[in-house]
Amino acid sequence: MEVLRVENISHKYQAKNGEITAIKDISFSMNKGDFYSIVGPSGCGKSTLLSIIAGLIKPSSGSIYVNGTRIEGVSSHIGYMQQRDNLLDWRTIYKNVLLGLEIRHILTPENINRTEELLKTYGLYEFKDKYPSQLSGGMRQRAALIRTLAINPDILLLDEAFSALDYQTRLSVTEDVYQILKKEKVTTIMVTHDIPESISMADKVLILSARPAVIQKELDIEFDAGRTPLSCRNDPKFGQYFNTIWKELSSYG
Repeated sequence: MEVLRVENISHKYQAKNGEITAIKDISFSMNKGDFYSIVGPSGCGKSTLLSIIAGLIKPSSGSIYVNGTRIEGVSSHIGYMQQRDNLLDWRTIYKNVLLGLEIRHILTPENINRTEELLKTYGLYEFKDKYPSQLSGGMRQRAALIRTLAINPDILLLDEAFSALDYQTRLSVTEDVYQILKKEKVTTIMVTHDIPESISMADKVLILSARPAVIQKELDIEFDAGRTPLSCRNDPKFGQYFNTIWKELSSYG
């Protein structure tokens, strides 16, 4: 079932030296539970594309459809996680994960119960009365993910969501996050500069060109059933996928 359709999205903006085309005629679609990664040269417009899908930037042309309905602006069907976890230091973890429900005025007993179950399922319930400063970076990121999942989005957008973590923590957190998103069947798009991360988590990698960004290549990622991000890195196909992506990106210097 198609959950997201990005149709002929282009975006231009004014700079000191005139109008610049950041994104040009990008189209793709995703079904429920799909996980796509987006990679591309620095400054090519990856985050701009994500912001357009999130409804934070209005595209110059093209349309975004969620569950068959065209959306304009921020949609309750889409959750968005950035590099910083943006947990509020003066609120407990429990109060932080309920924040999205508060903002959307949907702090119902049913939604509170669901959020508490997420905390229990993913190992944070015993830390619910702690404050963000008392948690490790990995636990904070897990709390931020639960806060986003609490609003029950159909689509999750991850914009360099793990890049602030040290390497070892990053590997552990991506393993956790992958398992959570697959279990919850959340359709996910992840922008990352990390090629191994893009391969190990995604079902498909969209490789963008230099600006103006177009989809240069769509690479299907196929590993054995029961895969995890760490197990993928030991698969012989991993190196083949890496070389394909590296070759595409290297062509832009």
